[in-house]
Amino acid sequence: MKTYSKASSFDAKIPTVITIGTFDGVHIGHRKIIERLVNSAKESNYQSALLTFFPHPRMVLQQNADLRLINTIDERKNILASTGLEHLIIHPFTRAFSRLTAQQYVEEFLIEKLNAKKIIIGYDHRFGRNRTADISDLKKYADQFNFEVEEISKQDIEDVGISSTKIRTALEDGEVEKANRYLASNFLLTGEVVRGKGMGKGFGYATANILIKEDYKLIPKKGVYIVQSNINGVYQNGMMNIGTNPTVGGTQQTIEIHFLDFDKDLYGQHLQIEVLQRIRGEVNFDSVEHLKVAMKKDELYTRDYFKSNTK
Repeated sequence: MKTYSKASSFDAKIPTVITIGTFDGVHIGHRKIIERLVNSAKESNYQSALLTFFPHPRMVLQQNADLRLINTIDERKNILASTGLEHLIIHPFTRAFSRLTAQQYVEEFLIEKLNAKKIIIGYDHRFGRNRTADISDLKKYADQFNFEVEEISKQDIEDVGISSTKIRTALEDGEVEKANRYLASNFLLTGEVVRGKGMGKGFGYATANILIKEDYKLIPKKGVYIVQSNINGVYQNGMMNIGTNPTVGGTQQTIEIHFLDFDKDLYGQHLQIEVLQRIRGEVNFDSVEHLKVAMKKDELYTRDYFKSNTK
């Protein structure tokens, strides 16, 4: 898959079948659309392309909106690369771009820059200044500019029964297994290992503290989770705590991972963490000793999980 940081970088000589959207999470419903796109491109002897925007339009147009996305843009890019898609265009969304009229968007953007011969799009897609144009307008432009529109019907979308909103809600509720079923893959947290306070090591549970720089990234509900990460080509199993560590007087939320039977220095490395299951919520224990007992139970539960679910 080739990736482009703006539409003008795309080779306009390449005729495309294109779909457009955020595709946050790249869930089962998204994958069905992409499969349809890829197959249609092959049948037409065109190339498959997906147009998405970053930052998310709401980040630009509603700056006070507390938007949380399932994927960072890099995570989304990596997931899409595994779908068979040929071209991914990540175009910068700006206020100026939002002011394009529907005709300017179609003619100057989709046709001239991306050479769209066919657009596969949802029945409820809206576009142009103030999002005033809809699928019926797009079909009129199709006649004018000689491209085809394939509409994804309401029934097709509802039959899947999955949305990015449902996945976000599941993660906010700590229901990571439900989210993973919808995603058809494991929810990811990606960040740099930074130095923490070192308290875990004193408890016998050295941890890798993960710093996620993207403030729009959705962080699941506080608690203890079972996780794994591919470190230098080997999957390492672990347990992760998301929370403020109230038992030891913590106030800032951190993400800390204890990898089982692993003691290598990870400082400065970027890790991609797959979140598999939530064990329990965050607890303010009466004492550090009670915390240690709970951590031991978490460890045993995690080890049993991986004995039953080997990768």
